[in-house]
Amino acid sequence: MGSIFPELNERLGEFIAQQKMFFVASAPLAEDGHVNVSPKGLDCLRILGPKTVAYVDFNGSGIETVAHLRENGRLTLMFCAFQGAPRILRLRGRGEAIEPSDERWDSYYRQLPQDVSARSIVVLHVEMVADSCGYGIPLYDYVGERSQLFAWCDRKGAAGIAEYQSEKNRYSIDGLPGLKYLADPRPSDGQTAT
Repeated sequence: MGSIFPELNERLGEFIAQQKMFFVASAPLAEDGHVNVSPKGLDCLRILGPKTVAYVDFNGSGIETVAHLRENGRLTLMFCAFQGAPRILRLRGRGEAIEPSDERWDSYYRQLPQDVSARSIVVLHVEMVADSCGYGIPLYDYVGERSQLFAWCDRKGAAGIAEYQSEKNRYSIDGLPGLKYLADPRPSDGQTAT
């Protein structure tokens, strides 16, 4: 039923390219920390090599994945076949979030879909590729991509996006630092930052 692969091959790459969405899972080290799972779409992911994938991390109301990567690097991406033959594919490994101020930004960014709403690039260094049957995954028809995110960013403009990130992307829900450019001292009283 399931197989483990040391790296991505052409067949697995084709499967990933056919999927219209995937899921990202990360968690803090704290025993009582919140596990995060986020859906991703908008054709934001590219395979950069047999052991490297990257996706554009668009603006959003949370910063969980970036905060978890900064703390511990653990990351899993999951792809499900909602059309065609059933399959689930998980990429497990160590991730990093690259922000626009990082000297590596341009080299990654030019390999990915480019949009002003990109707040970081998440790079996964794949350590394990595992698939499973996906027999319990329902069939869905793909209708199209949503346009709201890009329209929202256009309305906000660069200054509005920076203000939004400062409010929403400074800390994770567990109080871990989010975007580096927003870094300031962690709350000293053990309270979660707001």
